[in-house]
Amino acid sequence: MSLSNLQAIGRLQAQPPDPAAMAKLLQAARQNLADARVAQVSAGNRFDAAYKCIMQCAMLGLWAHGWRTSTSQPGHHQTAIQTLDQTLGVSKHDLIVLDALRRQRNVNDYEGDPIADATLHACLQAAEKLLEHTLRWLRTEHPEWELG
Repeated sequence: MSLSNLQAIGRLQAQPPDPAAMAKLLQAARQNLADARVAQVSAGNRFDAAYKCIMQCAMLGLWAHGWRTSTSQPGHHQTAIQTLDQTLGVSKHDLIVLDALRRQRNVNDYEGDPIADATLHACLQAAEKLLEHTLRWLRTEHPEWELG
């Protein structure tokens, strides 16, 4: 579904790009990824930090295009992740992986299922890859913002 269609059904709201706010969100994504790499922290908390990095990258993609999710609507995480192909040019394969991690996050948060080491590793890899991709995209598409 296109970004304008998502706005029409209330899933997205217009928000002009704000490079200063984007720089802060980018720094938060970097910090969350660094926190996720701390081996002394539980797998669940490391997974949460890596997942936050993923969501922050997804938000950066939307913000760069003048959109934000409607957080008052259910499914705003799903909307942010599933628009990454349109906002940052993320591959369909990577979208499937990121959406599976979103579902795992929900199961962990709302049902208490523990995070397996393999799931943590997959989330760390996905967060690293998406943050790197986001930085490349921002440098290429909007070098004037000097975010990277």
